[in-house]
Amino acid sequence: MDIIFLHEYKLDLVIGIYAWERHLPQTVQLDIEIGLPANHAGTSDRLEDTIDYGKVVQAIEASVQQKHFDLLEAFAEHIAQLIRGDFKAPWVRISVTKLGMLSNIKRVGLTIERGQRD
Repeated sequence: MDIIFLHEYKLDLVIGIYAWERHLPQTVQLDIEIGLPANHAGTSDRLEDTIDYGKVVQAIEASVQQKHFDLLEAFAEHIAQLIRGDFKAPWVRISVTKLGMLSNIKRVGLTIERGQRD
């Protein structure tokens, strides 16, 4: 399986369960891996034979503009379903990281995988 990846993608959004988190956007870091469906782009050299990662980024940003997520798990699931549904990816791995959330921990986050990897 061919995989497109977007690493260290930073995004500001309202996320969290604490009162202060519900009023101020936080920066989260995403690492996204997207399995390509029956990819022929390597031989055709045509954008329409792959997943356009620019459109993936646009879709993610548009989908979270007016949303609030309590949990990283819900945010990661939202991104996974968007990529699998809108872009027909058979498999995704999404890692979401909150940066500097706790004074003695540099990063806190989670990783989910959805779909079938060949």
